[in-house]
Amino acid sequence: MGTRMNWNEQRISRQLKLRDLHVLMTVARSGSMGKAANQLSVSQPAISKAIADMETALGVRLLDRNPRGVVPTIYARALLDRGLVAFDELKQGIEHLNFLANPTTGELRIGSTIAIATGFLPAVIDRLSRKYPRVVFHLSAGEAAMTYRSLEERSVDVVIAPMFASMAVEHLNTETLYDEPLVVVAGAKSVWAKRRKIELAELTRAAWTLPPPDSLYGSVVADAFRANGLDVPPATVFTSVTAARNALLATGRFVSIVQGSVMQFNLNNPAFKVLPIDLPTTRRPIGAITLKTRTISPVARLFIDNAHEVAKALPQQN
Repeated sequence: MGTRMNWNEQRISRQLKLRDLHVLMTVARSGSMGKAANQLSVSQPAISKAIADMETALGVRLLDRNPRGVVPTIYARALLDRGLVAFDELKQGIEHLNFLANPTTGELRIGSTIAIATGFLPAVIDRLSRKYPRVVFHLSAGEAAMTYRSLEERSVDVVIAPMFASMAVEHLNTETLYDEPLVVVAGAKSVWAKRRKIELAELTRAAWTLPPPDSLYGSVVADAFRANGLDVPPATVFTSVTAARNALLATGRFVSIVQGSVMQFNLNNPAFKVLPIDLPTTRRPIGAITLKTRTISPVARLFIDNAHEVAKALPQQN
């Protein structure tokens, strides 16, 4: 072990195959030769031999053994990172071939924030699925940071999320869909909902439900209050769960600050009322984000194009 080897394409194809990478990935994920053998429906000696052959071919140790099983070495992690890319690109290539054979089918994995997933995205998916009813969508939503991480890990094909300046974008393709402000919202039963004119300062003693202070939108909310010469009010409930805030708003006791598109796509909901308060410092671009190093699928391209069309109807767009 430890001998440096010069590899050419012919030798790589002869001594390192996709099956080998798959075996290594399975062992690393399961942490056990025996568990990997069960998952791959082969014998444990076959797994051990495959790993040993890879170690011999590469000249480095790939797994460290301990009483609890095995863990990948730094060499294995480096190989697995690139192996993940190789498998992902192959999968994308196969999906592209399937699309070329039948452009009305395909699968798309979308990551987004919870707020956008409850307003803007359903409108985009509905529009595209009417044209291509056999396309299957997998939608996951969470905190913006988690959503970006899922893109890095290639567990989603495209992310629809706010584009914050604090996020590194050198390795990302970004397309701005629309600019979105935050809006102040109360329940329709609230005393505030009946007011035609209202200042943010008047709400400082109201019962608030706000995004967590340490979240990306929590900082935007704080900036909005500071821009009005106010401290952030002591909220009763801090949560990023849109459904929870909506339920609290519906009681008529609470007020909140949410993304404008959430209300735009829920205009017919009688439970909420957008209050006439302008928050100009809260406007943020919402974008379609993909990895520069990853081939975008035709279905993903169709989805982004349809997202642009839906965004044109939003009054918040510049």
